[in-house]
Amino acid sequence: MRLVDPVLRVQSQITDRDCILLDWLAEHGVLTSPQIAQALFPSLDYAQERLRTLVGLRVLERFRPNRAGGGSFPYHYVLAQLGLEVIAAQRGEQLERGYRDRARRRRWQLTNRANLAHLVGVNGFFTALAGDARTRPGCELARWWSARQCQQMGAFASDGADITERIYTPKSRPDGHGIWIEDGIQIPFFLEYDTGTERPISRLVDKIDGYEDLARVTGRAWPVVFWLPGPVRERHLHEELTDAGVCYPVATATHAAGNPAEAVWWLHRRQG
Repeated sequence: MRLVDPVLRVQSQITDRDCILLDWLAEHGVLTSPQIAQALFPSLDYAQERLRTLVGLRVLERFRPNRAGGGSFPYHYVLAQLGLEVIAAQRGEQLERGYRDRARRRRWQLTNRANLAHLVGVNGFFTALAGDARTRPGCELARWWSARQCQQMGAFASDGADITERIYTPKSRPDGHGIWIEDGIQIPFFLEYDTGTERPISRLVDKIDGYEDLARVTGRAWPVVFWLPGPVRERHLHEELTDAGVCYPVATATHAAGNPAEAVWWLHRRQG
């Protein structure tokens, strides 16, 4: 009897859309069922049916955090070990020694991290953009980088960059970086996802220094967008930015705005 390699067996049952999801989970760690549905599927029911299939194929695993006040959150999805192997095969990567325990360790880290809600919120921002692009002609989320990718040496070096750009490690620590395209216009941006826990609010203003340093090295001042928990904090941030004399491009919006692809942004030094 000949044994079939599990990766080869499951690859014949994986769709292009599944590959996008696996790739996102490999880079961004965890996504909820509503986020996956919004970004990739025509309905939540359709998404849940496919996710159950992928769990059955053992490329995904899921968990459901408890709410502090009772009840539970939607299912959160992470890569299973076989999913990691499928992604490695697609990318032509060699898995390091001890890789068979990697998915279990990563799942434990994600389910036990104190800031899981923050990570899920960051990823929800980008899946909202991806969902809008999926349903609106002329729009595209051309890049979605994690915080880890943003921290790599030379991450933002341009083609033909000098040695300074190529070896520069960003001092800024964005929660994510993306490039949004709408009607042929590219808008690169850095995301600062705020839950309201950083006090005083001047700490948010202090983060601009790192972006100014990056702009000095690269010659590109990409805007920083603050996704904030409410309008009071948003107003206070603009006041602090003004008091600090910040001229770097900054835009803000609140979680209640819903869709970050819409005209919900308040550009600093402009009214409303």
